[in-house]
Amino acid sequence: MGLMRMAARTAVVAGTATAVSGRVAHRQAAKYNDQAAEQQAAAAPAPAAPAEDDQMTQLQNLAQLHTQGVLSDEEFAAAKAKVLGI
Repeated sequence: MGLMRMAARTAVVAGTATAVSGRVAHRQAAKYNDQAAEQQAAAAPAPAAPAEDDQMTQLQNLAQLHTQGVLSDEEFAAAKAKVLGI
C-alpha cells in the first residue's frame, strides 16, 4: 500500500507542476503577444496626407498658371472642375 500511495502522491505533484507550468507559459505568451502588437501599432507608418491638401496644392498651381496667363479662363475652369471632381 505504501508504494501505491507514494506513486499517487508523485502523480498529483507532477500533474500540478505541469498545470502550473502550462498556465505560466500561457500567460507569458499572451503578455509577449500583447507587447508585440503594441510595438507593431507604434511602428505603423503615418497615414498619408489627406487628399484635401493635394487638391489645395493643385488648385493653387492652377490659379498661379491662370494668373500668369498660361491657362485661359475656360482651361482654368475645366482643370479646376477636374481636380474637384465636379
